[in-house]
Amino acid sequence: MSVKEDIKTDMVGKALGLLVLLGNEPKGASAADLARSAGLPFSTTYRLLGSLTRDGFVDYEPDGRRYHLGLRVFQLGQRVSNHHGFAATALPVLQRVTERTEEATILSVRDGNHHLTVNKVDGPKTFRVTSDPGHLGALHTTSVGKAIVAFENDAERERLLEELPLEALTERSITDRAAFRAEIEQVRRQGYAVMDEENEIGMRAVAVPVLNSQGHAFASVATAVPVFRLTMDELIAHVPTLQEAAAELAARLPQR
Repeated sequence: MSVKEDIKTDMVGKALGLLVLLGNEPKGASAADLARSAGLPFSTTYRLLGSLTRDGFVDYEPDGRRYHLGLRVFQLGQRVSNHHGFAATALPVLQRVTERTEEATILSVRDGNHHLTVNKVDGPKTFRVTSDPGHLGALHTTSVGKAIVAFENDAERERLLEELPLEALTERSITDRAAFRAEIEQVRRQGYAVMDEENEIGMRAVAVPVLNSQGHAFASVATAVPVFRLTMDELIAHVPTLQEAAAELAARLPQR
């Protein structure tokens, strides 16, 4: 590879890094903020944002001088979702779960040290769950994340148990590594994972893994509710419905 090609590849990596940073900023970010977060010179950041804006990957809001992810990113994301069956194939299954539970149903996969929400069906009641498709969340504070970690292959599960950052998102988050290991072992024994205000105050959830033919999780499906609506026991009563859905999703979705 020539020096010129090497520089071009490096710039592509920097541009993709800016898109990742913008994905974590739902209200948008200024060029200066992005430059600081990315550790790039302002001039480089500004030039890359200009190129990304021109091609539709980024939108610029002149009033607040802020950048947001553009529709081109959404289009690509939808194509990936369709390719993996997360949109059309999974949706009827999630809808049937919500019809039975009358609560939100969420489908997630693992993306590195996070879970990625790939599809969601809101419940008919007014209180709305905020984990929309495209949302990246912590593995250790969510039911979907714990279900995936617990049923990863042995080597990857052990790596996550040893290396996953255990940051506190609420006062109820698990931050002790021994406690997290014990929690994951319990999830493996019982076949489902719970979240009780560990990720967001006022919310609880229960999730089960979606297993491939080797018995390893390639996704997880959850029911999420506000704490005032269901007790934990009432929420866990939905586990058989989720397990039925997980078996159907395992048969329908391309396994990874």
